[in-house]
Amino acid sequence: MDLSEAIKGRRSIRNFKPDEVSEKDVERLIEAAVSAPSAGNIQPWELVVARKPEIRRKLVEAAYGQSFIEEAPVVIVVCANEDRISQSYGLRGKNLYCLQDTAAATQNMLLTAYSLGLGTCWVGAFKEDEVREALKIPIGIRPVALVPVGYPGISASARQKRPMEHIVHRDTF
Repeated sequence: MDLSEAIKGRRSIRNFKPDEVSEKDVERLIEAAVSAPSAGNIQPWELVVARKPEIRRKLVEAAYGQSFIEEAPVVIVVCANEDRISQSYGLRGKNLYCLQDTAAATQNMLLTAYSLGLGTCWVGAFKEDEVREALKIPIGIRPVALVPVGYPGISASARQKRPMEHIVHRDTF
């Protein structure tokens, strides 16, 4: 699949078929994530692959009842290792770079999933402490995104984007 096609065609999927996602496909998503750029090549990401129904249920509860998370056969939880990046970049690394880096890793996963015929949704609305508890994530590792992965149950339509003339500023704001 052409990269432009993936960028323009990818949609947030909130309805999944019960079909399993192969370990090979999950590995491809992980490879895409860890191929993302990162500040100083620190690679602060930590990924938790949640397949167990009871864990996915806890993630739904942590995510304010977003039930589609549990429908997906796999949820990849993208975490930022704040300790690792702050050793090189201090507070700016902890508060900014690790979030930028994990965002790039997440986007790589979303685009790769779409190219494989899989659906995903970038979920940022959740209680970090409950996700941390459900997955036994240690202090210093921050959950940043939940990414449910599965075969789309329905197609999502394109959302309208802001016009370029409202977004792009030349030379000055």
